[in-house]
Amino acid sequence: MANSGKPVPLPSHIHYELLLQLLEQQTMAAVYQAPAMRTQVQELISTLRKALSQQRQIEEFCKQTQQPVEYQWSTNQLSERFSSEDNPT
Repeated sequence: MANSGKPVPLPSHIHYELLLQLLEQQTMAAVYQAPAMRTQVQELISTLRKALSQQRQIEEFCKQTQQPVEYQWSTNQLSERFSSEDNPT
């Protein structure tokens, strides 16, 4: 990927952390007595950890290629950026 100068939009890390805390603390406590459901929640937690790890790899690649990264806090932030690029004022 060549450096286009435009930042690569990525989720803020806090999104992963909030989901992981919810799943680990509240969801696991709620499904503790249901082994099948507990296994599914554990798999979801593992998947989220892998996703965060993969995002960090993308961030490292961007850093190495001097591609800027822009952390997104909401989908509104991203859509506002694209609409302002399409319709400059």
